[in-house]
Amino acid sequence: MSGFHHHEKTRLGQFVNEFEETAIAVILGLMTIITFVNVVLRYGYNTGLIWGLEATAFLFAWLVIFGMSYAVKITAHLGVDAITNLFGPRGRKVLAIAAGFLCIIYAALLFKGAWDYWANFADLPQTTGRWFPTGFQDKFLNKAWYETDDLPMPGFLTFLQDWVNEGEAYEKMPRFIPYMILPIGAALLLFRYIQATYRLMTGQLDSLIVSHEAEDAVAEVAAKRESED
Repeated sequence: MSGFHHHEKTRLGQFVNEFEETAIAVILGLMTIITFVNVVLRYGYNTGLIWGLEATAFLFAWLVIFGMSYAVKITAHLGVDAITNLFGPRGRKVLAIAAGFLCIIYAALLFKGAWDYWANFADLPQTTGRWFPTGFQDKFLNKAWYETDDLPMPGFLTFLQDWVNEGEAYEKMPRFIPYMILPIGAALLLFRYIQATYRLMTGQLDSLIVSHEAEDAVAEVAAKRESED
């Protein structure tokens, strides 16, 4: 079975799916618009958007991190199946489920690390515990005043100055805004791996890695051409 044809059944799954696809489409659109405007300004008027390069760099990072979880959803991550193919269907299923649980543990560790890193910039506490969160720290570093290099501070976000920067005005966009993708992306990845592992256990999915449908289709077309010749 391929994840490409899976339709979300739960409201949470539908929400996450819509959120991912909308975010990816918006990010691609913004990157295209910013790059196009910058090219026109650069070659047409010998100027440009000072913050354009930094904006597209952050947007590309957002796109990649969103893509991690979305690729799990559509079973598009690459993998090596040379060993698993040595086993029968039951053995492959057991190995796939084991891999799913390992991926869940990995995503959980990634989520903790992502939160702890981002929390410093958002005036929020890091978690306690070396591997898995056991609570929140009482004291934490406050890096809410860290700003990006060139990105301007949007007017509709000035309320954040009172929330996280003790009323101090931001000259540039604070770093915790673009860095927000770290815990969001890790949380989405954790959700997708839990979802994929459940599908493996219930027989809705055969593998966590990309299927061989495309390879089989190419082989089928090649065989058909040979027979015609």
